[in-house]
Amino acid sequence: MNSRSRTFALLLMAAALGCSNSPSGPTYAPEIPVTWASSVSNPFFPLVPGSTNRFRGQTSDGVETVVVEVLSTTKQVNGVTATVVRDRVYLDGALTEDTYDWYAQDGAGNVWYLGEDSKQVKNGQVVGTEGSWEWGVNGALPGIVMWGNPTARVGEAYRQEFFRGEAEDFGKVVAVDQSVTVPFGTFTGCIRTDDWSALDPGTLEQKFYCPQVGFVLEVAVGSSERLELLEVTTP
Repeated sequence: MNSRSRTFALLLMAAALGCSNSPSGPTYAPEIPVTWASSVSNPFFPLVPGSTNRFRGQTSDGVETVVVEVLSTTKQVNGVTATVVRDRVYLDGALTEDTYDWYAQDGAGNVWYLGEDSKQVKNGQVVGTEGSWEWGVNGALPGIVMWGNPTARVGEAYRQEFFRGEAEDFGKVVAVDQSVTVPFGTFTGCIRTDDWSALDPGTLEQKFYCPQVGFVLEVAVGSSERLELLEVTTP
């Protein structure tokens, strides 16, 4: 997360204590689905194998480009077949992060985040693996990245992931029926979420997801930074 609104983020974290593993809230114990879909087809988070989405944004360090590729391969994560998504981040053309994310959709249409293998890169060399985690390994637990019916979840804080000290992101659906314009086009019927991390309470990101496209825009609150969808290629 790259946003800068400490006060608002702290308020959101307070609202999320009901799903936290903090002394002031109950232990996070997600209700694991009994049934899982064979693919991720949620209209606000569609993952079509062979498709690639490209994003671009201006940061204080330079021009950031993000390439998100849905792979045709799958991964078994704690007994669940997950769709694999490769997410590469470039700063002024140089690779800075290379991540493999694992997602699965349950029978109710909710998309779960099951883990990630993340590598930080500098001058072509891996310099760290911060943020990596996998459901079922060392106490890590999955979380929700998109509800099957987000309209019914407005205002509800939820965990997107949980691996204590490494991966503790939250989200909240805050608006529906939004219109969004990015270089790739103009979209209607979108939803907006606020995302933050318990590990970095000074951050807040607004994200927009649109029907049949998915994630199109990220706005860093408290700064001018935006990450916008540039291009989508499909198989």
